[in-house]
Amino acid sequence: MDKKSNAGEGIVVGNASWTFGTDTPKYFNEHVKRSIPFYERGHELILEVSDFFMKPGSVCYELGVSTGALLHKLASRHQNAVKCIGIDVEPDMIGRARSEIEKKLEKPENLELVTDDICFFDYEPSDFIMSYYTIQFIHPKLRQDLINKIYQSLHWGGAFVLFEKVRGSDARFQDIFTSLYTDFKLKQGYRSDEIIAKSRSLKGVLEPFSTQGNIDLLKRAGFVDIITIFKYICFEGFLCIK
Repeated sequence: MDKKSNAGEGIVVGNASWTFGTDTPKYFNEHVKRSIPFYERGHELILEVSDFFMKPGSVCYELGVSTGALLHKLASRHQNAVKCIGIDVEPDMIGRARSEIEKKLEKPENLELVTDDICFFDYEPSDFIMSYYTIQFIHPKLRQDLINKIYQSLHWGGAFVLFEKVRGSDARFQDIFTSLYTDFKLKQGYRSDEIIAKSRSLKGVLEPFSTQGNIDLLKRAGFVDIITIFKYICFEGFLCIK
């Protein structure tokens, strides 16, 4: 298996379920940039949005910190914040995040990494919470309770930024989304067998909701002010203000 396959869809072998442990942290950065359109531009957008909510003394959370790239940028941008806390359930991901941050010339003192489950973590009152393509991997039966906790954690006027892969609103739109996204991955150099293997591995692991399904979750938690700030095929970013 060549390097491109190891770093991409070929990280999955046979019918194994997708995991963020084992070798995934090693290849995650390259893989995700080739798999999610405008991945780094999404980071930039979240940083720009954070300026409206982060202030001296703010606490911020990233749910599913992976290799720490986004949280490092945010902590560096807002060094007057009390804490920028990244949570990930995978110890290997947290280990890779620590390693990646150690390589940086700038290591913000306000950055903290925690190995824990975002569904059961005890959140402090906060001003800004971000989830970048993470909650789609949380089992649907746990999502409402998690969104409720996020809402309750935020100060009044605080923000939750949620980026998710989304389903089409009906079968025709879903077919279009699937076709366009497959074309995108083929253009990124993935082989058709890699794409199929990855799709099989995500059964029961990745469960996207539709745009309306996500909005319904947010509204049930108490969010009223919700707007889409990013949309490309089946990828969407929401800004939700308490």
